[in-house]
Amino acid sequence: MSPGTPPRDGGPLATRWRRDVRAIGLSEDASLVAANYFAEVEARYELIVGDPGAARAWWVPGRIEVLGKHTDYGGGRSLLCAVERGFHVLAAPRSDGIVRIVDASTNATLSVRLDPDAESQPGHWTDYPTAVVRRIARDFPEARSGMNAVIRSSLPSASGLSSSSALVIACLLPIVALNRLRGTAAWEAIGDADALAEYAGAVENGRAYRDFPADRGVGTQGGSEDQTAILRSTPGHLLQYHFIPVTHEATIALPAGWQFEIAMSGVHAAKGAAMQARYNALAGEVAALLAMWQRRTGRSDASLFAALGSSPDAAARLAVVAGESGAGAASLQARLDQFRGESFEIIPEVARHLANGDVTAIGTLVDASQRMAESVLHNQVPETVHLARRARELGAAAASAFGAGFGGSVWALVRDSDAAMFRGAWRDDYLLKFPQRRARAEFFASQPGPAAQEIVRLP
Repeated sequence: MSPGTPPRDGGPLATRWRRDVRAIGLSEDASLVAANYFAEVEARYELIVGDPGAARAWWVPGRIEVLGKHTDYGGGRSLLCAVERGFHVLAAPRSDGIVRIVDASTNATLSVRLDPDAESQPGHWTDYPTAVVRRIARDFPEARSGMNAVIRSSLPSASGLSSSSALVIACLLPIVALNRLRGTAAWEAIGDADALAEYAGAVENGRAYRDFPADRGVGTQGGSEDQTAILRSTPGHLLQYHFIPVTHEATIALPAGWQFEIAMSGVHAAKGAAMQARYNALAGEVAALLAMWQRRTGRSDASLFAALGSSPDAAARLAVVAGESGAGAASLQARLDQFRGESFEIIPEVARHLANGDVTAIGTLVDASQRMAESVLHNQVPETVHLARRARELGAAAASAFGAGFGGSVWALVRDSDAAMFRGAWRDDYLLKFPQRRARAEFFASQPGPAAQEIVRLP
């Protein structure tokens, strides 16, 4: 699913929506963009479904992974925030158990019954909402209400901004709300908002969650980082979490006078076919390290992060275990160093500097994270490597590629006063180097934005 052509000024309808979306914590510029998208969704809803006054509205953002490259599925740390782009959703219940979702920009439609055996559609955008429908129908048999939903995204697909996880949550939250699942006996297995992020991750990756058994998911063996950022972010702040289970460690204000500039490279960071296999291979290395550790020690640590934190000498012992793993020893040792460096050294230090208001001190730390992505994870492409390096040369305090990799986006942290000039120079330089990316590349600013939530629509 792609954002298509941005909507035009929605007139009085957009003016009303701007008041409503501004109230959730979007910046002035972002609220204007979101209001136009919601106005388009409302107009399409009226044509396709009927009275939009009977529908409820949700905002579901994408996310910026500031740091935490391929760490969450090993329980490791991430530094995160929501981006001020996302899904704009209007939905209302229907009594026949059919979930019907229409993309307002293309009229692409999914129609699927709430059924624990709903068929997957690998490689197609409908596989994500279908995974939600299937899992909810099985985990919550009392869910009987389908829905009519019209959605519109300002997140390009496969851009590194977590459009796939945002789509999952853009389907999950309305279905949960319209079926009044919160407060039911089955919902007690989920509990708080952090647990909901972990459950949403399980819906996507297909793993079991507490008493809920495993399912097919969408085939990508990711963790809960994206869902946590989307569901737990706070405007103007970064979140520090570790995972397995989802565990909040700190909320850190982005120092005043700074903002994120985002460059979407135009290289699809899709997780289908070969790229999904490469992504899952990185997850497999972490799983292999943990399994070797468990066999050697007899311990039952739930994650690589927990294993590394189990004793002062655990990292040295794990390095020995990795070194004895045979032909792949060098690769596993490098992966261990990357995971440990990102989780236990780089993220805590960056968070400390930001909490002290010292943005300029984080650049070399973020550079180290980027280098490991290039040399250890091997998940970068020439475009993202160039964008990160040129951002630093053009004056960004820090810059890094983010997301699963193999394409996607790069963030740069710059002063508000320099942002417009920086963005223009960054964009011009990139398109001169990679003119073939002109059609899909995009550059925009974002503050750390608000989490996914239902929007209160004022009269």
